[in-house]
Amino acid sequence: MRPRSADEVVGQADLLKPGSALRRLMDGGDSRSSTSVILFGPPGTGKTTLAHVIAKAPGRRFVELSAITAGVKDVRRVMEEALTERDMRGKRTVLFLDEIHRFTKAQQDALLPGVENGWVTLVAATTENPSFSVISPLLSRSLLLTLSPLTPDDIRALVQRALRDERGLAGAFAMGEEALEDLVRLSGNDARRALTALEAAADVASADDREEITDDDVEQALQKSVVRYDKDGDQHYDVVSAFIKSMRGSDPDAALHYLARMIEAGEDPRFIARRVVIAASEDVGMADPTALGVAVSAAQAVQMLGMPEGRIPLAQAVVHLATAPKSNRAYMGLEKALADVRSGRISPVPPHLRDAHYPGAKGLGHGKGYVYPHDEPTSVARQQHLPDAIASAEYYVPGKTGAERDVAARLERIRRLQRPDGVD
Repeated sequence: MRPRSADEVVGQADLLKPGSALRRLMDGGDSRSSTSVILFGPPGTGKTTLAHVIAKAPGRRFVELSAITAGVKDVRRVMEEALTERDMRGKRTVLFLDEIHRFTKAQQDALLPGVENGWVTLVAATTENPSFSVISPLLSRSLLLTLSPLTPDDIRALVQRALRDERGLAGAFAMGEEALEDLVRLSGNDARRALTALEAAADVASADDREEITDDDVEQALQKSVVRYDKDGDQHYDVVSAFIKSMRGSDPDAALHYLARMIEAGEDPRFIARRVVIAASEDVGMADPTALGVAVSAAQAVQMLGMPEGRIPLAQAVVHLATAPKSNRAYMGLEKALADVRSGRISPVPPHLRDAHYPGAKGLGHGKGYVYPHDEPTSVARQQHLPDAIASAEYYVPGKTGAERDVAARLERIRRLQRPDGVD
């Protein structure tokens, strides 16, 4: 069922509009062009299909390599053959390299001479963001095209075509609306997965001597929907970012959704737990001081239990953080203090706070005048703790949310007591 021309390709309307660079390559208008292309998109969106259609243009020779099995020797061999074909027969070689993100830097470097000198038209496919996985010299010499996930309508059209096309099931089976919608939903917008499932569902129906594919047949062929997630690329960062922002945004439903996506995709639960611990201090902070304890306990529980049981304390911690009052005042206070230190706003530690335990320290005046807070009726000492250069600085400014309301009132009283003229 692989499309034989640009007109048979479903989806990617923006990339395939008349006059576009990709359309000219596919239609043969640039048959002598050596423009290389990197196709980036989720599985089942047509990357391999586009490469095959490009290769069908007149005067082209098609060579396919997989980054899983090919090495530098294979790449160099293809480059030498491509140079021979160009000089001896006038044919351009289209090199389709699947999963280029699996190539090491050295292997990608071996592609550069052929791409730069126009010996081959490289069509590389990757499911991971090329910014993370493809070397800069190769990126700069290629046209980067991002393929969009297919829509349910695209998948529906593909399945209906496969049901009637001679290259597919050739009208041998019928499929009810409910079964079709189940197949579309469970395919995860992956054309390859949808067609594979259709074939498997037809096999189930055929084994029962039936000519209609039912929703039960589809569910046997596809047990669960696919999860889109690449642990080293942009999907990893996008999902993690959405997870953190959902907790920060007090949306436990969204936070649990992104947690589930990470768990289902096999994300390291220790990584998830670390993000939860960070969020407990960065986003909840003093508005709910118990949040950090809950997050750390969840992280320890994950270490003790492992997976899949570790998902349970993770869920509890995520819900706790998402529903907790929020404050980043402690974190922001540290950032302001760091800014002062980095800009040179520092001066010596006040003498009464310096270490007075080593011999000769008292002779230098260390510790002289220090007031022990526990000797004071209020347990607050009326003395200066900051260096002279920033004696009046206030880095921590409590908010008015959750437990921090009480902290604000208490801190105001403490600061009043600490002033030289302070009174309770």
